[in-house]
Amino acid sequence: MDELRKNGKEIGLAVIIVGDNPASRIYVNNKKKACEYIGIRSEEFALPESTTEEELKSLVEKLNNDDTIDGILVQLPLPKHINEETVINTISVKKDVDAFHPVNVGKIMIGDYDFLPCTPAGVMELIKESGIDVDGKNCVVVGRSNIVGKPQAMLLLHKNGTVTICHSKTKDLAEVTKNADILVAAVGVPEMITGDMVKEGAVVIDVGMNRLPDKKLVGDVKFEECEKKAAAITPVPGGVGPMTIAMLMKNTVKAATLK
Repeated sequence: MDELRKNGKEIGLAVIIVGDNPASRIYVNNKKKACEYIGIRSEEFALPESTTEEELKSLVEKLNNDDTIDGILVQLPLPKHINEETVINTISVKKDVDAFHPVNVGKIMIGDYDFLPCTPAGVMELIKESGIDVDGKNCVVVGRSNIVGKPQAMLLLHKNGTVTICHSKTKDLAEVTKNADILVAAVGVPEMITGDMVKEGAVVIDVGMNRLPDKKLVGDVKFEECEKKAAAITPVPGGVGPMTIAMLMKNTVKAATLK
């Protein structure tokens, strides 16, 4: 980043938000704060709920051709009348700082990538910085979304983990999770992973972010129970969330560097 600054290059990130989803608004504000903190210029495009798919695609195409924009982020979820896949496919592969475009997904699969999806990349950074070796470990990922579960499994596999992906059809989930040396919960169900599902001394990473009826924010892991057994565990909030934003900043700087 210092090198880019020396050459007088300003880094630009375009953030598009459609509608007024409260959680999306919080995420977008946090991303903007991070940009401000490290010196990236962020441009927000807040569009009404009634925006059509064609209007959104037209904006993305305009940003694809804008040389002052290095990265484009479309905040998900989008309103139901807009096809998310179509919009993601419209983003230039070189500006896809969320790494959701099929070309970037394919590059992750073969291990030759420019960008990594921000949340799985943040999880890997936490593992690395904590001095945890993935090599040969039993790694269990609960959740198979395209945004977290699948790429998370692939990144653990690239580090020589033996990876199991669990989902809603997995039989006897607890038997699988109890064998995990590294357990990543990314299923979106409040406090689904309980203490009796965790192996003594396991590394437990909670990607979940759920709001209870009493407004309390919790993850997919029952923290108080699992903390007693885990060698290391991430809290919610304050664990994976900040790492996700840090990885977005890293991807945006990389996009500018590659350009």
